[in-house]
Amino acid sequence: MQTSEPSISLSNPSFSNLDPTADLPGFDAQEPPDPKLIDACVHCGFCLSTCPSYRVIGKETDSPRGRIYLMDAINEGDAPLAASTVQHFDSCLGCLACVTTCPSGVQYDKLIAATRPQIERNFERSLPLRLLRRLIFSLFPYPSRMRLLMRPVGLYQKSGLQKLVRSLGILPQLAPQLAAMEALLPPLSPQAFQDRLPEFVPAQGKARYRVGLILGCVQRLFNPEVNDATVRVLTANGCDVVIPPAQGCCGALSHHQGQEQQAQDLARQMIDTFEQAKVDFVLINASGCGHTLKEYGHILKGDAAYGDRAQAFVQTVKDVQEFLAEVGLTTPLHPLQDDPLTLVYQDACHMLHGQKISLQPRQLLRQIPGVQLREPIDAALCCGSAGVYNILQPEVAEELGRQKVTNLLNTGASVIASANIGCFVQISHHLERQGKSVPVLHPMQLLDCSIRGVGV
Repeated sequence: MQTSEPSISLSNPSFSNLDPTADLPGFDAQEPPDPKLIDACVHCGFCLSTCPSYRVIGKETDSPRGRIYLMDAINEGDAPLAASTVQHFDSCLGCLACVTTCPSGVQYDKLIAATRPQIERNFERSLPLRLLRRLIFSLFPYPSRMRLLMRPVGLYQKSGLQKLVRSLGILPQLAPQLAAMEALLPPLSPQAFQDRLPEFVPAQGKARYRVGLILGCVQRLFNPEVNDATVRVLTANGCDVVIPPAQGCCGALSHHQGQEQQAQDLARQMIDTFEQAKVDFVLINASGCGHTLKEYGHILKGDAAYGDRAQAFVQTVKDVQEFLAEVGLTTPLHPLQDDPLTLVYQDACHMLHGQKISLQPRQLLRQIPGVQLREPIDAALCCGSAGVYNILQPEVAEELGRQKVTNLLNTGASVIASANIGCFVQISHHLERQGKSVPVLHPMQLLDCSIRGVGV
């Protein structure tokens, strides 16, 4: 894939082709990328091989090292915060693979997190893109609004209109981002349109812990079976489960795309809700949400009313797999089929690179009798979902999704295990594109089947 060349060259960090007397648009004084964090980058290039956008686009400006050059140049007034630079920040998936890889410990995650709110405040996108982003952030973090929209979408799917629209092939030419959004829609089940889980589900037998469960915004619509399975696994292993009906969105999509105010508002609501629930731990079964929940201390660090509360909240947050691996399974597990079952576990980026969780899911899956776990090549490479990246940057996401599914299929595994709703949607879409029918299941679904003695 190739894109138009940027108007500035990283081979000349002084950007001497720009007018030094020009008053260039840049970052404002509200927490721009920290020069000390920028200076930690020694430009060694180790990040290039693990950066998914660089691998697809092939340009220095679309790599972590290149973006750090751009941040520095904008800070110094040597480059503008304009379309020529913003496009390279937008091409970043925020997968954080570079943070894991960097031998110098460069905190690129903090740098890109500081850059994105600057873009939202100081750069005006095109009208179509502004409208699309407004639609996304007015809709996705609000399950009730999503459900209103999904009802006619369900009719669109079942009536045959979706098949007709796709066969015509017009939508990708007219609106690539909307076409990407439409293509990713999974079939909607009846339980997508209401939350069926009660507010409290008691443990089976003696309760060991009282835990709160976050349902997720997109997950409760597009794959609600994961939440059902998670509750059954937790209660079978001695947990009273509290599911506050007032819970909202964790703010992950907003935070990852620089929607600072919305992310802060959603974080405050989440803290309020689970403080009232009086739980030992707050559990989440979607990795993108989990990473953001653990960032609340940073998101609300300047908030006098919520700063300390956010830090206390973060101490209670755990991914459900992380939690179960720590406290241990107490209920018997049964084989998922008569013959050995080959599984491949797909590492979600914000689980692996953001939360540093890799061994725990594998430890749990290996406890299921008869499971044979296989590992794909390029396991740490992003699948291209990255929140709403596969909508906003469909071409790069398409190639990454194709590569990810090819690598997963090449393991020969009969089931793919994935612990993030975005990855589930992306991988399922590309399996369909490649004409494959390999099931994609959350580890909690696999554990649930094993506990109940139900075959996959």
